[in-house]
Amino acid sequence: MSKTEFIAEPGKQEIVMIRSFAAPRAKVFGAHVDPLAIPKWWGPRIVTTVVDKLDARHGGLWRFIQRDPSGNEYAFRGVFHESRAPERLVRTFEFEMMPEHVLLETVDFEETGGATKVTTRSVFQTLAARDGMLQSGAEGGAVETWDRLEEFLKA
Repeated sequence: MSKTEFIAEPGKQEIVMIRSFAAPRAKVFGAHVDPLAIPKWWGPRIVTTVVDKLDARHGGLWRFIQRDPSGNEYAFRGVFHESRAPERLVRTFEFEMMPEHVLLETVDFEETGGATKVTTRSVFQTLAARDGMLQSGAEGGAVETWDRLEEFLKA
């Protein structure tokens, strides 16, 4: 497996994640916008993910619901601001239990000799919001999610 680079520099309102996947760019991009693919890789293994909405075009809405083993539900949603297949996605990202903490996420897909380098840049409204995300275990969840994406792409 490729290693996920997780960058959260002190004093910056962003988190950057970088990872290369051994798959064509169109396939990696497709995994991010296909409502049938998302449940197979999005989120930690302990939860199941259901796609409620996924309209990956400018102005389109997305909403995913995760369920833990106890039946608790956690929903995430946003609006697509750019969807340029297979190069880039730009969307807002909001955890519904904390609606005041909306972030802007840019995902770039770069073809690199048969592999695809994915760079996700999440920009938070405040440094406190970014630090709160870090304290909630975001790094572990993100790395596990991208591990699952790699497994999905190999299948």
